[in-house]
Amino acid sequence: MQIFDVTPDDLAEVLKLNEDSVPHVSSIDMSETQWFSANAHYFRVARIEDQLVGFLIGLRPGLPYKSLNYRWFIDHYDDFAYIDRVAVSPTARRAGVASRLYADFAKAVGGEVGVMTCEVNIRPPNESSMRYHVQHGFVQVGAQETEGGSKEVALMEKKL
Repeated sequence: MQIFDVTPDDLAEVLKLNEDSVPHVSSIDMSETQWFSANAHYFRVARIEDQLVGFLIGLRPGLPYKSLNYRWFIDHYDDFAYIDRVAVSPTARRAGVASRLYADFAKAVGGEVGVMTCEVNIRPPNESSMRYHVQHGFVQVGAQETEGGSKEVALMEKKL
């Protein structure tokens, strides 16, 4: 497996993987995918051979991004490395793709910031994601409802 910075040629594959991963990640369209490509502090893809098997989008404070979860961290932290979304292809799950992307993101922000943050769905539940995050040192620091109350997320942090 290799990790690369996203390129414009990757965006259609990234979008498809994102949409295949809903509701564990929020749905986005191509213009939003392009916005992330232009503005994210970290946007990398994982490939095994030539197949895109995962991606992670990481943000830092200061972006005009309206996500309620990102805004929660803006309101509660001076600085953070926020995982906006991560998705792994079903064919590559349990192969360490997410762990490699998380480690690469932590290395990319190395010394700049002391905490990595994210959210995990608790309604509808994403139990495998919650187990993963807890096993990797994340702790819940808050919760909030989103999408008009149809979703609830656990707001998580991991000290770097």
